Amino acid sequence: MDEKSTLYELEFPAPQLADDEGDGPVLIHALEGFADAGHAIKLASDHLRQSLDSELVATFSTDELIDYRSRRPLMSFTGDEFTAAAMPELTLHAIRDNNGTPFLLLSGAEPDLRWERFVAAIGALSDQFGVTSVIGLNAIPMGIPHTRPSTITAHGNSKDLIGSLPRWGSELKVPGSASMLLELRLGERGLATAGLSVHVPHYLSQAEYPAASHKLLESLGEVTGLDLPTAALANAAEKVRTQVDAEVSGNQEVESVVAALETQYDTFNQAQQEKASLLAAEGDLPTGDELGAELERFLADHAQNEAATENDAESRDGDDKGDGAAG
Repeated sequence: MDEKSTLYELEFPAPQLADDEGDGPVLIHALEGFADAGHAIKLASDHLRQSLDSELVATFSTDELIDYRSRRPLMSFTGDEFTAAAMPELTLHAIRDNNGTPFLLLSGAEPDLRWERFVAAIGALSDQFGVTSVIGLNAIPMGIPHTRPSTITAHGNSKDLIGSLPRWGSELKVPGSASMLLELRLGERGLATAGLSVHVPHYLSQAEYPAASHKLLESLGEVTGLDLPTAALANAAEKVRTQVDAEVSGNQEVESVVAALETQYDTFNQAQQEKASLLAAEGDLPTGDELGAELERFLADHAQNEAATENDAESRDGDDKGDGAAG
């Protein structure tokens, strides 16, 4: 048996996931753990499975992939005996959007162990189902206020896939995750890959924050063309916003922190809009050759003006000397 296939159990029969034109599905991975601030990844993946037509494709062996000592499962105890254990799950589901378009959703606990074997297994499943592109979902804590719209940044090996979504824009070295390795290795296999990272107010990173999940699914629909349900998450986000506002109100220290974050958020957005406004006029800017020619003309004129100024100065000095001799 192929070693990587021992990491999962495949359901039988496997679903047919090609669309009407014969194209394979997009694979979305939503791994909880390392980058799931505000539980946005779990909320988003649970919402997709519960609100759309969903079919189990594969179940991964968490005994092979999870270090239970680092993330100990919760167990239920009655006072006399243990009655249940909430073991972590990692599954692959086939889901159809509101228009019936199929996609794959890999969701659950991020593996602690055997990342390369895990990625190889996902690569084999991607080949089996004809996956065309791969998109990872992440949620990271940031210094932003809950009173402003959620923001998102994107990255990936396909500019066509992530379109005009904001980028990080600078080189970084960051601690790795299974999600990041999936993006890297599947990209090396020739697939179009991308990652969407929603930003969660850092002071709410441990609470459920459905506004971030709503933004993730909106952006996911934008880059994939999938018609995904978001109304329930939007409603949940409004309720959480009301609750947080009530908790913040009257606490001067917290209010001042939120106000400072609002100022920072608004200043950054204004700067970005002004930059975009300047870039929008880029087509009317002079070319490099035109700028070079203009610079040469400027330097030539500047040299002529300096020469004329020197000649005038020498002429005045001569006149002064003549006047002095006459005196």
